[in-house]
Amino acid sequence: MMNGMSQALVWYVSYGSNMHRDRLACYLQGGRPPGALVTYPGARNTDPPLAEMGIELPGSIYFAGSSTVWGGGGMAFYDHQVPGPTPAKAYLITAEQFADVADQEMNRPPSSANPLETLACELPVDSAHSVGPGKYETLLVLDRRDSIPLVTFTAPHGSEAVPHTVPNEPYLTMLRLGAEEVRSVTTLSSASELNFESELSSASELSSAAATPQPAAARV
Repeated sequence: MMNGMSQALVWYVSYGSNMHRDRLACYLQGGRPPGALVTYPGARNTDPPLAEMGIELPGSIYFAGSSTVWGGGGMAFYDHQVPGPTPAKAYLITAEQFADVADQEMNRPPSSANPLETLACELPVDSAHSVGPGKYETLLVLDRRDSIPLVTFTAPHGSEAVPHTVPNEPYLTMLRLGAEEVRSVTTLSSASELNFESELSSASELSSAAATPQPAAARV
């Protein structure tokens, strides 16, 4: 039986590959997503989400860094200061599970030492709080629904502060599957659809261009 803070609920808002429920399940129950190089231990509480819903976030996603999970390629981050909107999925889970997902995103085993478990429930709406310099260690408190906070994590920097990188195709596949699940439970605005597809199309085009052999330089 859960007790104390571990009973507190949050809506964990995913804007990346965790929109795909089977992908999130690897963080909760443990396992390896298709195409990934990492097997996750799972959360301390392996219960599935109590509910899920499709939503739109006011900001935009961008791709940066190099993923060790997907064999390189960019990872999705959310910039709440860049106009969107963008599709996302919210999962009703415990604050403890939220912290455990964040730990595994940072390639750490779940631990009770993660302050996100407490901060997710205590900080006011529109808060941004970094608990470390890592790529997914900045907590955003986006809203509240029936007194339950909607929270996510992202990088400490904005989209203009770092070079953008091309995601690998298995990662893009997870994002597309997740977006399809969002569409199955909510009607997205045309602006959200356009923004999301634009980001993925740009990433795919960059990926194709990078894979195209360049002609050899002429000898003179």
